[in-house]
Amino acid sequence: MSRSHVWSLPNILTYGRILAVPAVMVCLTPDFQGHGARWSALAIFVIAAITDFFDGYLARAWQQQSRLGQMLDPIADKLLVAVCLLLLVGKGDIGGWSMIAAAIILCREILVSGLREFLADLRVSVPVTKLAKWKTTVQLVAMAFLLAGPAGEAVLPGTELIGLTALWVAAVLTLYTGYDYFRAGIGHLMSD
Repeated sequence: MSRSHVWSLPNILTYGRILAVPAVMVCLTPDFQGHGARWSALAIFVIAAITDFFDGYLARAWQQQSRLGQMLDPIADKLLVAVCLLLLVGKGDIGGWSMIAAAIILCREILVSGLREFLADLRVSVPVTKLAKWKTTVQLVAMAFLLAGPAGEAVLPGTELIGLTALWVAAVLTLYTGYDYFRAGIGHLMSD
C-alpha cells in the first residue's frame, strides 16, 4: 500500500473516529460531571459518527479504497459503539432490562467479527448488507440520545426514552443481521 493511501482523507477520518473513543471516555469519567461533559461527549460522538459515512463515501468517490481502510473502518465503528455502551451501562443510563439489548449488540459485534476473520482466512468475503448499515445507523442514533442523557432531558424531555427505544430497535436489527451473517458463513464453518 502506498504512503498516499495511508494518509488519504478517508483513512484520516477513520483514524479520527478511533481517537474519538478515548475523548468520549474522558468526557464521561467521574472527574467530569454535569451537562457540559455530556454535551462535549455528544459533540465528539456525533462528529465521529458523521465521519463513518464520509470515510467510505470519499474512499469510493475518489478511488482511495485501501485494505487498511477496509480493516479499520468496521473496527472504528465497533470500538465507538462498544465503549459508549459500556460507559453508559457504568453510569446507569442503560440499566435493568435494557442491559440485555446492550449485551445483544456487544455479543453480535464480537461474534460477527470472529466469523469475518475466520472467513477471511478462507478468502470468503461477506459483504455488508444495507440492513447492516441501517443497524449501525440506529445504533449510532441510540448512542447519541443516551449520551445526551440528563443534559438532553433538560432540552428535550423524553431523550432517554428515545435512546432506550432506539437501543432495542438496534438490538433487534443486530440479531437479524447477525443471523444473516451466520447463515452466509455456516456452510464454510461446517465444511470439515
